[in-house]
Amino acid sequence: MPTIAMKFGGTSVADIERIRHVAGLVKAEVERGNKVAVVVSAMSGETNKLVAWTNDAAKSSANTGIPDQREYDVVVAAGEQITAGLLAITLNAMGVKARSWLGWQVPIDTSAVHGSARIEAMPAAGMKRAIESGEVAVVAGFQGVAPGARISTLGRGGSDTSAVAVAAGIGAVRCDIYTDVDGVYTTDPRIVPKARRLEKIAYEEMLEMASLGAKVLQTRSVEIAMLHRVPVRVLSTFTPDVGGTLLCDEEDIVEKKPVTGIAYSRDEAKITLHKVPDKPGVASAIFSPLADAGVNVDMIVQNVSEDGNTTDLTFTCTRGELNRALAAIETHAKDIGYRDVTHTADVAKVSIIGIGMRAHPGVAQTMFRTLSEKGINIQVISTSEIKVSVLIAEEYVELAVRALHSAYELDAA
Repeated sequence: MPTIAMKFGGTSVADIERIRHVAGLVKAEVERGNKVAVVVSAMSGETNKLVAWTNDAAKSSANTGIPDQREYDVVVAAGEQITAGLLAITLNAMGVKARSWLGWQVPIDTSAVHGSARIEAMPAAGMKRAIESGEVAVVAGFQGVAPGARISTLGRGGSDTSAVAVAAGIGAVRCDIYTDVDGVYTTDPRIVPKARRLEKIAYEEMLEMASLGAKVLQTRSVEIAMLHRVPVRVLSTFTPDVGGTLLCDEEDIVEKKPVTGIAYSRDEAKITLHKVPDKPGVASAIFSPLADAGVNVDMIVQNVSEDGNTTDLTFTCTRGELNRALAAIETHAKDIGYRDVTHTADVAKVSIIGIGMRAHPGVAQTMFRTLSEKGINIQVISTSEIKVSVLIAEEYVELAVRALHSAYELDAA
């Protein structure tokens, strides 16, 4: 009997009626002869409520208003615990033997970085024995156990990561991630109505799409799937018969188009340091303080030095990190030696992704020509083997996505 993992997001378990619907889907898999582990998120809106409570509690004390991250994890992990218990109760009421498992019971061992811990191991011997005996394991997603036997959480969207890790740990043949969309599309259907659902997408492509703005899957879940070669299927809780999208090895995809999808992110900010000394060590003087401040730098471009002495350096980060980045730069202004700093949050990143780029020349040129024809100025460019990203004015995001989607012939017939 094959073992499969199933994951249900917050909208799928938003209330008791939807939990009953999810239990029906789980029961159907059991009746097909599969052994099942289910990973659940908190009910829709619960995590936001719990986070707000932790912030309010911290403000009412004499400290800085920032909650202790260890206690923050204790509170916000409760949402998944409630869902796991409710689903286990519902399954048992339907005649399906089931029990809930919390992160520390599995155990899902994590690092000590509370609030955004990383999974380090998942022994799961007891849970695997229970599954082998025919019991459905209902696992609370998003949580684990850190050193010192402290509850930890994996960061927002961490239930996807939990699900793929559970699938890898129990040797599941597949991990089905149920959400409120019926698969991965060539781009956001809200912007491009002709966007197509992909039957298959390579791990590498999905990793790029997730990191570049696509919200279907959490980035770390795709990393774990790729590392352990766990086939992942994305499908809708409400229309499960549609078929969804399968994440798989590149070799399993017969037709490799130059571009598979278009991603975008509005959560971008651009910072430019003017008249930076053009000498060894300056880049380290800029980016080391940013790293120490927890700023995740994305795109970087350095202009050619005209006089051989100074140059301009531009980089991007998320809007939420903009003030922290500016503060770090100002604190180390003397070490860096720049003349002045300019910044803006009125920018967005648009990216084309596709494993077919490796074998098709001229892909980037099509992108640049298409944007030029629409009068869209490119501010920054970054590339990898299977993606090209550009930074543009935010007001042109939708126009750029629609134009590129047509230029690469991704529109549905």
